Amino acid sequence: MFSTARLSRCLAAAVAVCSVLLVIWLPAASAAPASDSLGYVDSTARCTPPATALLFGSTESSRVAICKTSGGQYEYRGVRVRDGAKLVVPASQSGSDGFVAENDGVTYTVTAKSLSVSMGNKVIRDEPMVDVHQPDAPAAPAAPTTTTPATPLPPPLPAEVGGGR
Repeated sequence: MFSTARLSRCLAAAVAVCSVLLVIWLPAASAAPASDSLGYVDSTARCTPPATALLFGSTESSRVAICKTSGGQYEYRGVRVRDGAKLVVPASQSGSDGFVAENDGVTYTVTAKSLSVSMGNKVIRDEPMVDVHQPDAPAAPAAPTTTTPATPLPPPLPAEVGGGR
C-alpha cells in the first residue's frame, strides 16, 4: 500500500508535469498567425506581389485576404482553417468598406468586421473577424481600451504552406 507521503509526492509530481506542459502549450495556442503587409505568412490568405493587400483577417473558421492586382482588379483569397480548403477568385468592391466574391452560386462578403457566406438569400455563415488588418488604411487614433479575440487562432495548416493556388 502507498503511504500518504508517497501518494502526495506522486500527486505533486503529476501536477508539476501538467503545469509545465500547459505553460509550453498556451503561448502557441493564443498567438495569432504570423503576418506582414501582404497577409498571413505561408497561407493562401496572402497577396502575391505585385498585388497589394487591402484587407486581410481571420474568423474562427477562415482566413481571408482581399488583394488589389497591378491591373487594378480585386481578388479574394480564402482558406478554411478546418481542412485547408482554398478559394482564389475575382472580387469586387461593395460599398465603401466591403468586398464581394462569388463561386458556384456562393457569395463571400468581406468587411473589416465580418465574413459572410451566403447562397441566394440564405446566409450560410456570418462570422465576426477576430483578427483583422488593413495595411493601406490610414492609422486610426489610439483607442483607450483593447480587445482580445475570444478564441485564439491556430497556426497555419500544412495545406496552407506556400500560399499557392
